[in-house]
Amino acid sequence: MLLDNIKQPLDLKKLPASELPFVAHEIRQKIIEVVSQTGGHLASSLGAVEIAIALHYCLNAPEDKIIWDVGHQAYAHKILTGRFKNFDTLRQFGGISGFPTASESEFDTFTTGHASTAVSLALGLATARDLENKKEKIVAVIGDGSLTGGLCFEALNNAGHLKKDLIIILNSNEMSISPSVGSLTTYLNKIISQPIYNRFREALQNFIKHRIPRVGNRILKLADKFEEVLKGLIVPGIFFEELGFRYFGPLDGHNLEILIPTLRNIIPLKEPRIIHIITKKGKGYPPAEQNPERFHSAINFDIATGQPKSSAAVKKETSYTETFSESIVELAKENPRIVAITAAMPEGTGLDKFRDNFPDRFFDVGIAEAHAICFAAGMSKGGLRPVVAIYSTFLQRAFDQIIEEIAIQKLPVVLAIDRAGIVGEDGVTHQGIFDIACLMRVPEMVIMAPADLKELGWMLDFAVKQDLPCAIRYPKDKLEKDLPHEIGKIQLARPEVLREGKDVAVLALGSMVRVALDAASDLKKDGIEVKVVNCRFAKPLDEDFLKNIAREFKKIVTIEEGIVDGGFGMKISEKLHQFNNSVQVRPIGLPDEFIAHGKRNLLLANYGLDGKGIYQTIKDFLKR
Repeated sequence: MLLDNIKQPLDLKKLPASELPFVAHEIRQKIIEVVSQTGGHLASSLGAVEIAIALHYCLNAPEDKIIWDVGHQAYAHKILTGRFKNFDTLRQFGGISGFPTASESEFDTFTTGHASTAVSLALGLATARDLENKKEKIVAVIGDGSLTGGLCFEALNNAGHLKKDLIIILNSNEMSISPSVGSLTTYLNKIISQPIYNRFREALQNFIKHRIPRVGNRILKLADKFEEVLKGLIVPGIFFEELGFRYFGPLDGHNLEILIPTLRNIIPLKEPRIIHIITKKGKGYPPAEQNPERFHSAINFDIATGQPKSSAAVKKETSYTETFSESIVELAKENPRIVAITAAMPEGTGLDKFRDNFPDRFFDVGIAEAHAICFAAGMSKGGLRPVVAIYSTFLQRAFDQIIEEIAIQKLPVVLAIDRAGIVGEDGVTHQGIFDIACLMRVPEMVIMAPADLKELGWMLDFAVKQDLPCAIRYPKDKLEKDLPHEIGKIQLARPEVLREGKDVAVLALGSMVRVALDAASDLKKDGIEVKVVNCRFAKPLDEDFLKNIAREFKKIVTIEEGIVDGGFGMKISEKLHQFNNSVQVRPIGLPDEFIAHGKRNLLLANYGLDGKGIYQTIKDFLKR
């Protein structure tokens, strides 16, 4: 294999251009082989193979900097930058991250996992380079989805104004080029990217500007307008030209014979420029080409069929996302004021079923979480009951809007926070561990966490009937059966006792309730009686209930699947000490650190948030 000898981009550059398509083929085969075993972002990475090859063939990384927006399309980049031998460990605990990770390789300029940030980061690097009198090239690779985020447009606007030496690769994989337009743009881009054309263009501009001062500026404007109109006849670049960028494209993103010469011609230029590339998601693997949405973030699958691998013993398990999906559809049938909003994740959040049932009441705002919250606030003010379904890690992008547009206004908006807690293989940028600590600081906010699937349905029904903003957080998990609840109806702030005990009280939130019950069963074998409370609410808290707990127990444990610092447990501890300053409280949760990738169960166990870990922590606590 050619890849066996490519340990860094310098090795790639030694190959003749005629061999690069074979490198692309080998990369695709390796990505398909590994992702079929580990899961991962398949379709987007297959589509960006030639982009990675062309960039590393033409640039001098890591001196030249490449920033991959979101980063889930960077598998080929990883393979070409010394990680081919370890690529089998993709997304596994202790292995290669599924996203660019600065601590993993000097070729990963930033650790990235959220969309629409690359242009801002690249512009910052370019500005620092100029102030430090350095010469490296800065490239940001963005997708068309990233253009739905306002941050990207803010950066493009600023970059065009500053006129920095900056290259933006815009990878469009939601459109195609017709043969006629393709041939015209190829010819035009060949002309306008040629060094001789650009030297002539610069020389002509200087001559007109300095030798014909009276009418020079008008002539220059006419000349620029002519090139702009010429492009505008056949290419969609006028918008970027107006922002201050030179536009090249659209180009066939899978044709290295076009990509490499064009890129080589454009790299020496000194102005902000955009290279518009058209690619196909899932390129080279027919099942992913035909169904790119399913292979965006794929679970392990059979390569021959593209179908998920089936387990020998299939359990009848249902995910929280599936339960949310079914519950909101049923509630919406009864209440025509319920509307649903997602930020480019209808399938991931389970809102695809709502979309299919109520297309006029479903809104996908793109990768624009802050807008989603503002949009929901306006809908709520107008009399609707919006439910905004967003992953916990992405909700962080809208924290200001949660405070300003929802909480201050006391608007009844429901935040359905999916993937709360440990998400697993997507790693550090995607772990949903901060939402409790963040939202606990927001006045007027109701925060709930279901202990099982049935409780999620109850909480959603409760939330859409409240006149306050409500957040429901639930994990990326599946359950086979629900818990035996003592109290079915959800009442504001009210917890439920699932197990009585006299030695220690455990106040558990959401996904940790089941773990607390498991630990309590094991502790009973040691003669320790544990009272297990399903708190249901992180905020507000039932102060009368807490007063009784503080009187009844000398030692109390709290458990949450979020960071302890500033979280649910610390709030409980603060309240309990107000009622009884001699009570000992042991908050259990995640430490104040970023959590790397690995399987969810493994990570929970690693941080002591499984039954065995809770059992041991409680035993140690009781010995003090």
